[in-house]
Parts: sequence; C-alpha cells; structure tokens
Amino acid sequence: MSKVYIVGAGPGDVSFLTLRAQQILTQAEILIYDALVDRGLLELVPETCVLVNVGKRGGQPSMLQSEIDAILVEYARTDRTVVRLKSGDPFIFGRVTAEIDALTAANCDYEVIPGLSTALVAPLLAGIPLTDPVLSRGFAVITAHLPDDLDWDALARIPTVVILMGTRQLAEVVAQFLKHDRSVNTPIAIIRWAGTSQQQIWVSDLGGIIDETEGVELSPSVMVVGQVVRLREYINCSASTSPISNELKLTHSQPSLIAGKTVLVTRAAGQASDFSQRLRACGARVIEMPTLEILPPSSWVDLDREIDRLNTFDWLILTSTNAVDAVFARLAVVAKDSRALAGVNIAAVGQKTAQSLKQHGITPDFIPPDFVADALVSNFPSDPHGQRILFPRVETGGREVLVREFTNLGATVVEVAAYQSQCPREIDPAVAIALQQQQIDIVTFASSKTVRNFWQLVGSSLPADWQSRVCIASIGPQTSATCRELLGRVDIEAAEYTLPGLVTALELGSPVHK
Repeated sequence: MSKVYIVGAGPGDVSFLTLRAQQILTQAEILIYDALVDRGLLELVPETCVLVNVGKRGGQPSMLQSEIDAILVEYARTDRTVVRLKSGDPFIFGRVTAEIDALTAANCDYEVIPGLSTALVAPLLAGIPLTDPVLSRGFAVITAHLPDDLDWDALARIPTVVILMGTRQLAEVVAQFLKHDRSVNTPIAIIRWAGTSQQQIWVSDLGGIIDETEGVELSPSVMVVGQVVRLREYINCSASTSPISNELKLTHSQPSLIAGKTVLVTRAAGQASDFSQRLRACGARVIEMPTLEILPPSSWVDLDREIDRLNTFDWLILTSTNAVDAVFARLAVVAKDSRALAGVNIAAVGQKTAQSLKQHGITPDFIPPDFVADALVSNFPSDPHGQRILFPRVETGGREVLVREFTNLGATVVEVAAYQSQCPREIDPAVAIALQQQQIDIVTFASSKTVRNFWQLVGSSLPADWQSRVCIASIGPQTSATCRELLGRVDIEAAEYTLPGLVTALELGSPVHK
C-alpha cells in the first residue's frame, strides 16, 4: 500500500511552492488535484504520472466530497506514490479532515505538506498588511460560503477580516457589516487570482464596492475588510501586478514596451515556461493558454525500425525538441544511448533543438542560419544527391517542403512519426474569461499550428472587436501568414525566428516585415 501525500499548492504560481512540495510533486505517480490548482504545477510531475482532476468550483457541477474520499482511498491501495494537491494550505478551509478520516479508516498512511494560504498571501501581494500597531492588532480569517452561520456581531468588532469564498455573497457580506455598525467608509479590497499572472485588485469601501464590481467575475478572490487596506497607498506595490512582476520589472535595465502588459502565450503545455519567464523578466504579466498537446505517435513501430538501422543513414534531421525527445526515448527502450548516433551526421533546426541535443551529449553537425526548416535545404553543407536521410517528425500536419525539396535534389528521405501534436479539447476557464473581458494586451504565436488551434478553441467566442484591442505577435513569416489568414493581420514579427527573438521584437515593438 502506498503513502498519500496531502500537499498544499500555495496561491498559484510555482514561485510560491515550498521546496518539500516541489520534491514530492516530482515523485508523484498519481496526482489528484483541485480546480484552483495552477496548471503550471502540473508540469512538475513526471510525464507518466496519472492526473485526476477532482476540482470543485462554486456554481458549477462538482464531485461530491465522499466521491473524492473514495478515489483517494482507491489509489492509496496501489503501490504507487499518490499526491493529493490542494490549493493554498490543506488545513485552511481545505476539507482535508474528511479525506484524512477516509484514509485512516482504510488504514492508509499519509503525510500532510503545508502550503502558503491565500488568506495570508493575497493581502501581502496587494500591499495590504494584516496587522498594524495602530490600525489592526489582530485579524480573523473566515469563509463566507454560508454567511448565515457566522457571528457577524463578533466579526464586526475585529479590526481586520479576511474572507475566503465570499464573492458570490458580497452583497450579504456588506449588508451584515453595515448592519453591525461598521461604517460605509470602511475600506475593502478584493484580490482575484492572487499569486498568479492574472491577479486583479479592486479597492473601495463598503458603501461603493458592489457598484464598482457590478457585472465583473470576481471568483476566485480573497476579500480584506478593515482600515489596513488604506496602507497599500504607502507601499510600493502596483494595483495590477504581483511582486513577482514588479521585482523583475525593477531589475530590467532597459525600458520595455511590454512592461505592465498582459501577454497570452499559446505554446504547448510543458514548453512555455522558458518563454514565459523571459517575458516576465521584461515586466510582462503572462497567461499561458496551451494550444498544443504533444503525445506519442499512434505507433512506435516505424521509428523503432529505423533506429535499429541508423547505420544505413547519412543524416538524421531533427526539427524540434519533441523529435529529439522521441528519438532518445526509443533508444532507451532498446537499451541504447547517444553512442548509437556516432556514425550518422545530425542536422538540428533551431537553437532549442540544438540545446536539447547537447543535453544528451551531442553537438549537431549542422544548424541552418535562419532557424527554420526551409533554410535547411538551401544551406545544406553537402550535396544531398544519393544521401539517405532519416526524418523523425510530427505524425500529421507538418510542412512538406523539406521532404519535397530534398527528394527533388536526389536524396532518399525516410519519414517516421515521432510524436503527435493535437489541439486540446478545452482551455482554462480563467483564460476564456480574460479573453472575453478583453484583459489581454498581446497574443503570441510560435507556429502556424498554434494559430489554427487558438482559432479553433476560442475564435467563435471572442468579442467582435477583440482584434482592435490586441497586439498579435508572430515568431516568423510562416506563422505570420497563418495569422493573416485566420486573424486578419499580424502586428509584430520576430527578426530572428526564435523565442528569444520574439521577446526582443515585443520589447522593441518591431513591426512585421511585409
């Protein structure tokens, strides 16, 4: 029987995860997680980890707690490492008692890993101290999910009250405070998606907060009621960003046109982190919307067969890190390593592909100067005529120009499926809301397929005038062409067709080369 780790995920961003929690996540074989857990944390688990979403969201169909308990016990009875990932801290309104009771009744071993509670983190990231020698000598943390069960007379006498799960009951919360003699001028702050790139803050008073937030989606939020809210005016904290963004913005030596902007990144899940971090280092707020899912091919037979006879090829062409990962994964399956590639020349398209190879101890023999597959043929270092070329590639949907041109020059190109790239079934609801409410300043695309999948996922739901309010940024000419085809235009194009090149173009506001 395995041990179950009940882990606090903190407020969202991986930067706020404890070291112990990160260590446990990297060992997870079964991950049972809540709806509010940031998707970036799911990238920390091994690729083979089974993901089980048992999330509860207010106002939406949710799994019963008894069902979650049963699932937890079922997986705990296996021999695999089970991680129960809960938003914030497990013991702060986390319903963890029921889960521990179920595990105990089933004689399952468990360990609780604490996390940073949003009750503490959200006010901090909004620049609101919960205590002050004059304004607040103490605070209370409550959930207003069931406001009728609360002692409002007692709460009204506490200087500072932090409220979780209360935005749907905002009108009742305000009414109760006013009914129990709190002034209409009492400050209140609402911090939505605290600790993430989507953080938003509204500051008002009890008399005005309802009007100021009318028609706005507030959940999930933390509310702070009390005079300490006024102190944020004296603390160097932007109302629209978290200290993560501020810190990076202050250390950035040159002015950047994307500082303070909200950038939507549409790369594949698991491949966006480096690009996102570069954008954050420029002061941008980043929202990740994976528009690609990378999966194994429908069959490994063809790739395995050609790997077994690598010595019959003159060149191995790798055009993505996905292809590199697939080749080395299959080499490992047959108990081989990089030495199996000793007799074949290797061409790598793009610096990221080359870096991925170097992690396996291999320096590519050729990298085309323009970092695109089309440049591979025109700059090839030898006569392709009579050469046998192995080309592991995406199973469907890839561009055919490379194969066609090499074949026209007399080469024999053997194509094999190394991975699949498909459109996700859905997007994070928070991303959908950000797009619909026009909270995105820039949308970035790193391939034509990300443009097509973006349009497939959200095209029909976007406001009619969304393009007039958003900057569309492309990694290169082929992606720009697809942007024009589906989105009507492209505003910024990278001069160097790489992710760092795209960041540079965004910083400088480089116009597209038409």
